[in-house]
Amino acid sequence: MKRRKAREYVLQFLFQSDFGNKSDISRSLKQFWADKEKDDEVKKFATELIKGTLSGLAEIDSVINKSAEHWVIQRMAAVDRNILRSAVYELLYRKDIPTAVTINEAIEIAKRYSTSESAAFINGILDKIAKGTKSQQKKT
Repeated sequence: MKRRKAREYVLQFLFQSDFGNKSDISRSLKQFWADKEKDDEVKKFATELIKGTLSGLAEIDSVINKSAEHWVIQRMAAVDRNILRSAVYELLYRKDIPTAVTINEAIEIAKRYSTSESAAFINGILDKIAKGTKSQQKKT
């Protein structure tokens, strides 16, 4: 439950950053956490995901664009876009988190925060990315 809560905070932060200042992440994180979570474990995991997602955003968006047929990331709903971004960060960079866990968590968060169609949309894109990531790993 702690990691789900952390992922929900990640979604909130990324959603806010889509519409705000992205230049000073440290200050934005400090403001974000000011009136929220007191559990250090949740904050630490969420902060790792936030920083990692934002630092790899160009590559993450590129991967999503290549996998989302007939969609451009800028045209996706902001909630869906940011759920995808954090999940793709986990798939590409966090080998300590099983692929199935990442995808399941993204689907559950989509069910809670987005439309009824979003869970299937997100599942399809993440499944395609996960399969592509696995085939790339086999080649190396």
